[in-house]
Amino acid sequence: MVWLAVGAGGALGSMLRHGVNVFVGHVLGRPGPYATATVNILGSLVIGALAGLIAGGRLHETPVMRAFVFVGILGGFTTFSSLMLDSFTLAEGHHLSEAVLNVAGQVVVGYAAAYAGFKLAV
Repeated sequence: MVWLAVGAGGALGSMLRHGVNVFVGHVLGRPGPYATATVNILGSLVIGALAGLIAGGRLHETPVMRAFVFVGILGGFTTFSSLMLDSFTLAEGHHLSEAVLNVAGQVVVGYAAAYAGFKLAV
């Protein structure tokens, strides 16, 4: 049952991620690395908030539901590998400072978002 939950959640998260790619690409003219940044930061905020709600005893999830949300939906939605590919592509295109800023910025802001989400939810 857990595997099916992860698969269904992953499909949903991947579709949501594609929606962000399409939206950001439409608004900005190109999705990467901005869509990846949006997804990673939003995903960090959501996972932090959910973890805070669980830690604070205000949200109770079954193991199947937790796998569906954390591993499935959020795993399909956030993609660190896309961050790395976007950064590699920037560096290969002779935009090394943008590549470094992309990695460092998303890690720092993503961490801050997870922290904020947790603190807001506890």
